[in-house]
Amino acid sequence: MWNKFKALCAVIVLAGLAGCGLHFANQSALGGQFSTMKLVSSEPYDFLSRQVREQLKLHQVALVERDDVPQLRLKGSSVSSSVVSVFKQGREAENLLTLNVRATVNVPGKGEFPINVSNSRTFFNDSRAALAKSVEQDVIYDDMRRQAAKQLLIKLMTLQQQLN
Repeated sequence: MWNKFKALCAVIVLAGLAGCGLHFANQSALGGQFSTMKLVSSEPYDFLSRQVREQLKLHQVALVERDDVPQLRLKGSSVSSSVVSVFKQGREAENLLTLNVRATVNVPGKGEFPINVSNSRTFFNDSRAALAKSVEQDVIYDDMRRQAAKQLLIKLMTLQQQLN
């Protein structure tokens, strides 16, 4: 009886939220001057550039190759690793992986605005399973690049609000 009551309450709350038009913050489309943009990258087919392009399309931004629209220029990214903890034998146990992305937004008539994004993850490093850990580290870096692309779009929305 109690489980049915909990389920009924959950359904009522979900139906209420779905019906009232609730939108989470930063999930809206970019509009106005950023509805059409040019994406510039030195490596247009790397994972980060593809993720940024995908995020722009998810936010209904039309990507064009003209120079009279705002340009999102991916300047570069860097990854670093630092030791956080060690085993008793003195070997690395845990690393902190950090991804830094530098970009600029050039808005015609308003100037160039830098955007920097950084995110970190911890990685347990066991030398006995080196191949598996290498693959796991690559998956973590890809996840960090996805997160950086989302963070770039959030900062782009913030910039749009500041310019309006």
